[in-house]
Formats: sequence, C-alpha cells, structure tokens
Amino acid sequence: MTVLQMVHDVPRVPSGMPQLSRGKHRSAKTGACFMEFASYLAGEPWSDSPQCTDPVLAHLARAVNDRLSDARRTEIAADVPRVIGLRGDHRILAPVIALRAAASAVPVVSMGRQHALAVALLSLPRLLPAGVAPGVLAAARDALDAVPEADRWASEHLRKNPVKERDLRKGAAPMAVQLAATGIAEACVDDPDGLLIDLLRDAISDVEDLLTSPAAIVDECLERTSRESKPRSASRSSRSPLMTSTSI
Repeated sequence: MTVLQMVHDVPRVPSGMPQLSRGKHRSAKTGACFMEFASYLAGEPWSDSPQCTDPVLAHLARAVNDRLSDARRTEIAADVPRVIGLRGDHRILAPVIALRAAASAVPVVSMGRQHALAVALLSLPRLLPAGVAPGVLAAARDALDAVPEADRWASEHLRKNPVKERDLRKGAAPMAVQLAATGIAEACVDDPDGLLIDLLRDAISDVEDLLTSPAAIVDECLERTSRESKPRSASRSSRSPLMTSTSI
C-alpha cells in the first residue's frame, strides 16, 4: 500500500452552483459551504466531511469558510476543486497543515492564542521525519522569531510540561487549526479575510506538494509511528496539549 495517494485530476467548477455560505446545508438548494461543494464535485454524498479530502485540511477549509465575510467568501470557490483527492497518510498531513495554520496566525493573534500556537509550532515538528515539508518548517521558525515572548513562554512551558508524541497525535492538529482560524478572524489587522484566504491556499499547496513527493521521503515516518498505532487503554482525559497550555 502506498504511503501517499496520488492527486486526482480535479474537475472545473461548473456554472450555476450555489453561493458559498456559512455552516451546514441540507442540500445544494439552500446553499453550500466549501467542503459541501467539494463533496458534490467529487460525486460523493452531500457532506461537509467528504472522504476525498484529508480530515484536517477539510477542518481548515470549514473554519476558513465560516469565518470569512460574506463579501469575500466567494473568492475561495475556485479553490474547491483543488482539495478533491488530497488524501494520504494522515500522520504526515495533519501536522503539516496544523503547522501552516499556526505559522500564519501566531504573528497577529491575541497573546493567549499566541502562547498556545507557539506550543504547537515547537511541538508538532517532532511528528515529521527529516526532509519532509522544509518550507512549512521554515515558516514555523520564522513565525516564532516574529513573536519572541511567545516563543520563550512556550519553550519554558514545554520544558516544565513535556508532551508525548502520542498525546500530540490525539488532537493537537485540529485544535491548532481551530485556534488559528478563529484568532485570525478576530485579530486587529487590516485584512483578516485576506490572511484566511492565503492560509487556506497555502495549506492546499503544502498538501499538493507532499502528495507529489517521492514516497521514500516519508516511509520512515510509518516506521516511527507504527509503534503508536497499537491499541491503548483509554485515558482519563482526551484534552489536547494545546488546551492545557494557556487560557485562550
């Protein structure tokens, strides 16, 4: 079984489709969110969580869709076909998407969110083998350099409260995505919509790049993570490490 699936040829967006809007919709007659539109184009049952897209990328797309202003949401409609077929090894894709989201958000969000996202930026690279997504890792480092106080806080927090890899995999990626999208939407900046649109497009490009990379680059990740795939007894708490890092 291949580590990463090939990107499908994506169809063009047909004319006459409903305008993108917030939230879930029962059918195309009442509108569509970004991922519902993707499910339609992919020929899947109507859903905002179609099988054609990685779950964390779909989570990011829904978050951006719901937080964009009505005036700007139509700008991402042309990007819907790009997410069709973007599905592969979730253990690799999830941290990359989350790192992109956190790196985009941390320079502009409020201090509490900065601290939590800095924890993600310092922690999530541990889930990736050497040589995978160097551009995203460089963006993460640049983002931390832009917020030295949050970088110091997160480093000290992780020194006192080390996070195990298995705990990072339980929910840190979707939590970072949620914090990033909400933080950007509520940030005191001139164009939060533009930042959200750029974030979604950059994340899609990151996944496209990963899915067209030689599978050998990421094979070692399977070896390292297979140890963590064995069933474990349920923890008393399933909270993400980001939730315990700071008040948001």
